[in-house]
Amino acid sequence: QVQLVESGGGLVQAGGSLRLSCAGSGGTFPNYAMGWFRPAPGKEREFVGAISWNGSSRYYGDSVIGRFTISRDNAKNTVYLQMNSLKPEDTAVYYCAAASYYGIYGLERGGRYAYWGQGTQVTVSS
Repeated sequence: QVQLVESGGGLVQAGGSLRLSCAGSGGTFPNYAMGWFRPAPGKEREFVGAISWNGSSRYYGDSVIGRFTISRDNAKNTVYLQMNSLKPEDTAVYYCAAASYYGIYGLERGGRYAYWGQGTQVTVSS
């Protein structure tokens, strides 16, 4: 059983930056591809980004391309989401998730993930 704990959320002005962290425990962290999601109007959730188990592959949702960067440090059992050029529409609770999967295909789908954190709130003021 993998436990995930997000941190790093907060209040920031538009144009600012935040770095979210997601610390994993209870499993072998390098076995898991990791993703970030946030709620979206009219959808269960919006895909933000994903990274393969070894960090060699990553991809992003259309709304964050060029602004957000996902990375991981398997020695620290942690995945990060660096968010730059934040916009008010980025305001959301951000969730990290773990998928027991060595590929990269399909990681934009929430159903691929078995474990989820409790979320961290990001608020961007205009």
